[in-house]
Amino acid sequence: QVDLIESGGGSVQAGGTLRLSCQVTGVNISTYCLGWFRQVSGKEREGVGIMANTGDPSYADAVKGRFTISRDNAENTLYLQMNNLEIEDTGMYYCAAPATPFPPGPCIGTMLLGGIGMNYWGKGTLVTVSS
Repeated sequence: QVDLIESGGGSVQAGGTLRLSCQVTGVNISTYCLGWFRQVSGKEREGVGIMANTGDPSYADAVKGRFTISRDNAENTLYLQMNNLEIEDTGMYYCAAPATPFPPGPCIGTMLLGGIGMNYWGKGTLVTVSS
């Protein structure tokens, strides 16, 4: 049984910061591809970034330079540090994992495909950015 529980969402003004956490049970995150995704009502889900099993993160162009993904292997927790938030970052944020460990290439592919290939999803945490 794989479970992912996101936390850390909230309401901030543009330019503010938030740090999201994803507590994972059932898989060892140091050996797994994990991803952050977001969805705004009425729009398709999009990839925010991924952490490959190698420990190397990759980011969507929309958040590159502002968001940072990290992981704590001892705590089996994935993080998303979000700086300089923009109104367009508003949405429900999810973390996700595949059913089997992906190498980095397919892991990046799941980000580019909005989460296709990911099998396990958290319930999400809401981020609201206002002007």
